[in-house]
Amino acid sequence: MSRLLRRDSAPPVPARELTVRSADGARIHVEVHGRDGAPAVVLAHGWTCSTRFWDAQIRDLAADHRVVVYDQRGHGGSPAVAPGGCGTDALADDLEAVLAATLEPGEKAVLGGHSMGGMTIMAAARRAGLREHAAAVLLCSTGSSRLPHESTVVPVRAGAVRTRMTRGILVASAPLGPVTPITRRVLKYATMGAGSAPERVDTCARIVHACPRKARAAWGRVLADLDLDAGVRELRVPTAVIAGTADRLTPIGHARAIAAALPDGLGLTELTGLGHMTPVEAPEAVTAKLRELVAAYLPAGADAGTKTDSSAGTGTAEKEEVA
Repeated sequence: MSRLLRRDSAPPVPARELTVRSADGARIHVEVHGRDGAPAVVLAHGWTCSTRFWDAQIRDLAADHRVVVYDQRGHGGSPAVAPGGCGTDALADDLEAVLAATLEPGEKAVLGGHSMGGMTIMAAARRAGLREHAAAVLLCSTGSSRLPHESTVVPVRAGAVRTRMTRGILVASAPLGPVTPITRRVLKYATMGAGSAPERVDTCARIVHACPRKARAAWGRVLADLDLDAGVRELRVPTAVIAGTADRLTPIGHARAIAAALPDGLGLTELTGLGHMTPVEAPEAVTAKLRELVAAYLPAGADAGTKTDSSAGTGTAEKEEVA
């Protein structure tokens, strides 16, 4: 069994861990993996996930890249905030804070976002911080608007009834309970392709079930009313899109619409038969696309100064707080 699929694989050890303060004072947990001087990749995870969602990409890329991952507020190691602290502006604020804390002024990076992480990048499209630091972008399995209307998680005909039921799922705060064979099957149906390996289903289930239910519901309300179509049109950096054709949460039509609307689009990669969790379902394809963007849009060697100070992958992470 490959290292990517081993259920008992220890998570990658970061070279450095930071607590970054966002614009409203929210504390954002950040990890930096990789070596000084390497090309930088910054990854934002999706709804109900955490930095652990990117473990496969970190293991591969950190050998010759500097990889920055962070927990969206209310997820993983980033504490929950008041209900009013959840919104697309907060997503953009947090991304800007992470970029400022981990990259030198003017330093460029490839940015990748899955699901709500992709929405984060769209929300920040007009922000000075993104325009300063983004060399290129990869949007994975995401949408910009009309999520409850177009989702096919609820297996009924499209229309008002399905939209209401989908909205109810997004905003629900009921506990998910422990990971069991039944809950794994439910999660696989809703978020992954039929052929997904059991070990990868289990990985996703453990990550999703670890998300606090109040944070899940608070962000679900944001997603239910999402409208970032203008952000897509303002994302004026080279941007590639990748998505699974069997995605029920953000069906492939979202990816096609985004790819068509991007000012500097690099095309859409459709992964046949895969679902919503593409970085875990198809880690090799997502990692290869990130490497492709680094090779095309970052200088070889990326000798710009960095804010890391040890090699990644072994030892104990240094921890600090950045205002």
